Amino acid sequence: MPNQALAAALETLRAETAALQNLTKALEADPALPAALSLLQSCTGRVIVTGVGKSGHIGGKIAATLASTGTPAFFVHPTEALHGDLGMITKSDVIIALSHSGESKELAAVVTYASRFSIPLIAVTGKPASTLAKAAKVTLNTRVEKEACPLNLAPTTSTTVALALCDALAVALMTARGFQKEDFAVFHPGGKLGAQLLRVKEIMVDNDLPLHPETASMADVLVTLTARNLGCVGLTDAHGNLTGIFTDGDLKRRLTPDLLSRTASDVMTRTPKTIPSDALATAAVAHMEQTNVTTLWVIDANKPVGLLRIQECLHANVI
Repeated sequence: MPNQALAAALETLRAETAALQNLTKALEADPALPAALSLLQSCTGRVIVTGVGKSGHIGGKIAATLASTGTPAFFVHPTEALHGDLGMITKSDVIIALSHSGESKELAAVVTYASRFSIPLIAVTGKPASTLAKAAKVTLNTRVEKEACPLNLAPTTSTTVALALCDALAVALMTARGFQKEDFAVFHPGGKLGAQLLRVKEIMVDNDLPLHPETASMADVLVTLTARNLGCVGLTDAHGNLTGIFTDGDLKRRLTPDLLSRTASDVMTRTPKTIPSDALATAAVAHMEQTNVTTLWVIDANKPVGLLRIQECLHANVI
């Protein structure tokens, strides 16, 4: 790669880093940031994010970040707003409008609508004297005077700073609301993090469990073992507490001519491996690995409430 091009790449990173550092320092004493956070935190509706061009792409990402971290939000394209999408915006919402110049004509309809219905508008712009800034209830000045683009044309520094600033708003809101990993998992059930935060009770087998009292005949136990095809039968005492199990492996090890004449308590494996229903599924997998088993009975107050096999963990992407 030519040295000139490499130097331009590095200078872009320096310029955007410097812009973020300047913004961070300026916002420490800027009342606009806490004012914007106050508006967003008190919002009883949704946060509507809008912008056009590169700012629109940033806006779409910001809306997704807000929504996935506990703040109901979606992106409204300003052009589509002209053709009916203004109806998505209600009086209980707050609008975040992104435009570096603050003069994007496409935003006019959204700005006018916000003014007409007294919908709070937060402007994210590099021009605090712009039309957008003047119409906003709160203006977050990105303080970007020049793009990293050598022609000062392609949105680069301005979009980076706008993205970081709105990310800061999202993180501040999730912190204020006490948003936790478990909440994150609710909004990301298909992701790896969501899988890692699943509870045992969310993936265990909990219907028609293969259970018998420990006094049951082995004939009955074997019928259930075969019919349910879950690899084991749970055995309980007179109070319903899990006291043992009988597995496919136990059948192979203890298959004797007199097996059918015996009771479950005679041949069951006592002290079965168990896990509470509210334990993390990842903890259940670790327990299976440590104890060299592929099935755990799920118990609450010593009572069997489910069965968790390695298959359920694989299907749920826990492993």
